[in-house]
Amino acid sequence: MNGRIVQDAMTQSEYDIAVIPGDGTGPEVIAEGLKVLGAVSKKNGFGFAWHRFDLGAEHYKKTGETLSDEVLEAMQLCHAMYLGAIGDPEVPPGILEKGILLRLRFALDQYINLRPIKLYPGVETPLKDKGPDEIDFVVVRENTEGLYAGAGGILRRGSPYEVAIQESISTRMGVERCIRYAFEACRRRNRAKKLTLCGKTNVLTYTFDLWERTFKEVARSYPDIETNYVHVDALCMWMVKNPEWFDVIVTENMFGDIITDLGAMLQGGMGVAAGGNINPQGTSMFEPIGGSAPKYAGQNIINPIGAILAAKLMLETLGEAEGAQMIEGAVMKVLREDLKGTGAGEMGYSTSEVGDLIVAFIEGSGG
Repeated sequence: MNGRIVQDAMTQSEYDIAVIPGDGTGPEVIAEGLKVLGAVSKKNGFGFAWHRFDLGAEHYKKTGETLSDEVLEAMQLCHAMYLGAIGDPEVPPGILEKGILLRLRFALDQYINLRPIKLYPGVETPLKDKGPDEIDFVVVRENTEGLYAGAGGILRRGSPYEVAIQESISTRMGVERCIRYAFEACRRRNRAKKLTLCGKTNVLTYTFDLWERTFKEVARSYPDIETNYVHVDALCMWMVKNPEWFDVIVTENMFGDIITDLGAMLQGGMGVAAGGNINPQGTSMFEPIGGSAPKYAGQNIINPIGAILAAKLMLETLGEAEGAQMIEGAVMKVLREDLKGTGAGEMGYSTSEVGDLIVAFIEGSGG
């Protein structure tokens, strides 16, 4: 389960990265991300030690194990984690997701889910008369509380009197650290310097009373940031009608899960969307958003851009800003000049060829 698959020559900085290729098309897109990271590291004078962990459906079906304590401890020693995808139709829903993804988020306290929603030139969006200037915002989602905390249960299962309870939990600590992260992200981004709180204060009065009060209190420490509040249903409407209104959005776990998939469609689809599960003081995990997509597995037609942009997010978090910019520049060039589309089988190139195009641009760039 735990083995070093590649170790670059020791350079000025070396990062230990836990690699989880995962299920379905996960290994295909991760292979391209690793290829791109290798090219960038050579250009920028840092190195990687890759540690592969074969977690996911195949391991579960063979062993009945999702994520052992031993593997979790090994991952926690790494600088970051790079995940392909988890999910398989042969495994009942929830087993892998709770046993691997949610356990990693909670055990490693990855309390921020960071999702850039950015439309690149040359990529089509379903929105009429909207382009890259209008679709460029970030969603900061609280990642370890809310309905995902797992509080609740089922009483009288299978009977006519069955009761199912799923409770949403928000703590002052969890809410405040998420909101503070969002303010800091907004300040670093230095674009419109506007932070939007997304909630439902008119119905979920207990949860969002806490969120709104905390938001207003923390805002006093950031007088340079404009703030506003939008109900989640209205926000979904305005994301479609006027996405240019948003710079950074902060919200709770479930709402964030929903609006970020809507955002992925605005930026051109799941194939180009990436995200990070962030612990600013610990080990963070980065992944493409498209899922395991098992129907495309093994065909070499899935879009690896999301995985490559996840690698870019990882470099940003590790402090390798120049390397991250190099990846983004190469992705923008390939999306603008080479790909015919972003959907699986619609790119005009295979999965590995897209990675090769990006690597070629990086290797040919100055520096």
